[in-house]
Amino acid sequence: MNVISDQRVRRGRKFGQVLDGARKVFMRDGFERASVDDIAREAGVSKATIYAYFPDKQLLFLEVARGECLRQTEEAEAMVTAEVPVRTALTIAAERIVAFQLSDFGQRMFRIVVGEGERFPGLGRQFHDFGPGLIHARLVHHLGSYVAQGALRIDDLDLAADQFAQLCKASIHEKLIFSMTETITPELARRSVHGAVDMFLARYGVGG
Repeated sequence: MNVISDQRVRRGRKFGQVLDGARKVFMRDGFERASVDDIAREAGVSKATIYAYFPDKQLLFLEVARGECLRQTEEAEAMVTAEVPVRTALTIAAERIVAFQLSDFGQRMFRIVVGEGERFPGLGRQFHDFGPGLIHARLVHHLGSYVAQGALRIDDLDLAADQFAQLCKASIHEKLIFSMTETITPELARRSVHGAVDMFLARYGVGG
């Protein structure tokens, strides 16, 4: 499957309805086994309506992923204003990153993209651009703002944003993908959040 620009996505009155139905089917069946017929049935629309909005199933899948990542990002950013101390802002960001990892949506999306990547070249790259890449871009923006305020000292914002995201996954990501534990406890999640913030500030913080 070729990589297709999301500019081909069209919006209409039942756009959200289609996305809700697609989200349920993709999460249940994966990308390959999800059929347009099943999505139309779940969404309560016709196949013609789906094709009017999304001429390609890959675009529909990516729009579902992008919508969820955008929602998570906007909710986190609504809590961060210019007056919020850097530690508080980083803690909010870390909590959101960890929550996404632990969510059923986040885990299933990761497995779908990894599982289908070989059959559908470009799917992983587009998923990254529409999902994790969006979060990365917002992290770079906010880290840059704190650098400008003198609260952080960072020379390479792209690297620092990647480092922060990876720190948030410590002790969680591998346990999930290798099924080393059935559940991640709230205590372990908090440990990862605060450990990520502490280590990041130890490297990039200014004045303790």
